[in-house]
Amino acid sequence: MARKSAREAAMKMLYQFDLLGENNQHALKDMTNELSLDKNDLFYIKEILDGCLLHQDELDKIIADRTRGWSLDRISKIDMSILRLALYEIIHRDDIPNSVSINEAVELAKIYGNEKAGSFINGILGTYLRSRDGTSEKD
Repeated sequence: MARKSAREAAMKMLYQFDLLGENNQHALKDMTNELSLDKNDLFYIKEILDGCLLHQDELDKIIADRTRGWSLDRISKIDMSILRLALYEIIHRDDIPNSVSINEAVELAKIYGNEKAGSFINGILGTYLRSRDGTSEKD
């Protein structure tokens, strides 16, 4: 399976976790069987799930700091799942270029979010990278 599909599966698992409030190992097993995931895909998905859950407070703070005047509960659960996944990759995965994480997040948002989700997610991630890298909006 391509990394793109594994990333989509990880996003769906994060979304399910956010809805149910638990890490459902049965759902991961079902998804594994349904999508014919290989060992590398499973390792990636497990790392993303574990990492996003472990660093959720950090990721949510980054998101909250960039959503001016919005509380996190106003952001759809699917958008939060996509943002957490992308931010986790950007911060904690050196093997994935930031541009890939952002592009994949925007594509997921276009598929699963509303018509403005892609722009919203691109804005949050871009703002984070500019602040982290010390560049201004005009750079």
